[in-house]
Amino acid sequence: MHEWISLHREEGTCLLQKMVRIPSTQGNEKEVQVLIADKFRELRLEVDVWEPDGEALEKHPYFSSPRNRFTGSPNVVGVMKGAGGGRSILLNGHIDVVPEGNLDQWTEDPFSGNVVDGKLYGRGATDMKGGNLSLLLAVGAIQSLGIKLKGDVIVQSVIEEESGGVGTLAAIVKGYRADAALIPEPTNLRIFPKQQGSMWFRVEIKGRSAHGGTRYEGVSAIEKSMIVLQHIRELEEQRNARISDPLYAQNPIPIPINIGVIQGGNWPSSVSDTVKLEGRMGVAPEEKLDDAKEEMARWMEGLKGKDPWFEEHPVVVEWFGARWVPGSVDPEHDLMRVLIEQYREVKQEEPTIEASPWGTDGGLLTQLGETPCIVFGPGITQVAHYPNEHIALDHVFEAAEIIALTLIHWCGFDGMEA
Repeated sequence: MHEWISLHREEGTCLLQKMVRIPSTQGNEKEVQVLIADKFRELRLEVDVWEPDGEALEKHPYFSSPRNRFTGSPNVVGVMKGAGGGRSILLNGHIDVVPEGNLDQWTEDPFSGNVVDGKLYGRGATDMKGGNLSLLLAVGAIQSLGIKLKGDVIVQSVIEEESGGVGTLAAIVKGYRADAALIPEPTNLRIFPKQQGSMWFRVEIKGRSAHGGTRYEGVSAIEKSMIVLQHIRELEEQRNARISDPLYAQNPIPIPINIGVIQGGNWPSSVSDTVKLEGRMGVAPEEKLDDAKEEMARWMEGLKGKDPWFEEHPVVVEWFGARWVPGSVDPEHDLMRVLIEQYREVKQEEPTIEASPWGTDGGLLTQLGETPCIVFGPGITQVAHYPNEHIALDHVFEAAEIIALTLIHWCGFDGMEA
């Protein structure tokens, strides 16, 4: 296995460059999905390509997307059928990437795919086309070496993970399930059996307008927002104080509540009468999204005890936009055992096992798809979504070897092709 992957290093690097050079931002995934579908066919997989039905999915309780039309944004699934009698596995990777952002902060074109000092640069290299290549190499190695498996291997290249997981939702609704799943998001080769979820929220804080020269006759929504911000921070502290899971031991704030947007006021000489805050609420792996929502709502009721203004002008929480379902797999799950053993075999060291600090499509697979999902892949989160995003190619090929061996031991070895 190691020899085959080493011999195909240049070929794999070229394929990753092709993938990264296609700017597959939301709504622009078709070109790279055609490339993936062709690669699946080259690997002799049974290929399924379809555009999700947004109008139908919009009615699903797990739907989360800023759009409901996916013309030109297909999902691609390839199935390597097993001989029978083994366990199946689902390999899921998203093909969409976030926008490149301010070009002035990039040292070169954000879709260059250039390789410098063993690192391949470009938007999506780490999140998560590098991990997708690891999947393709793993399946390619098994096929090329003539290894027959007992269980099915389902490889998914899905859209829309960055805005809530519609691609994976569509695949689940279509019936794709397995005995277990693996997502090669950028964990820096750490193994995540648990992942937090998250939701976007908005709150509106009301004040009373007045002329700035007599500001004492008004009530500043900006000043009231400072009370709200501190109140939210106290909720974050309380929620995180409850978490004792050792998998979060290295994470100072396992489930953060982040305020990312503040909008308020409309004139320097007027007292602000409205402030809007928008943020992201982290959700614990074993927690339900609705329970987290209810806790936030109850907590905001407590503002009345801090300032009488909020008695008549309560702060209401609105949930909007993207959300990621949390997921939790027993660290003793058999796929964990197999993956850890293959990691040791390839790396000759013990893996780091933690809980994910961010959400992925794994929560959907685990909770809705009833397919226990583990997250493990190349790349580091500290460069995902950042300018000059890149991935260490050594990690891509190491992950490919670990995943290939995991497939053999999980699905079952059924001999070699004649």
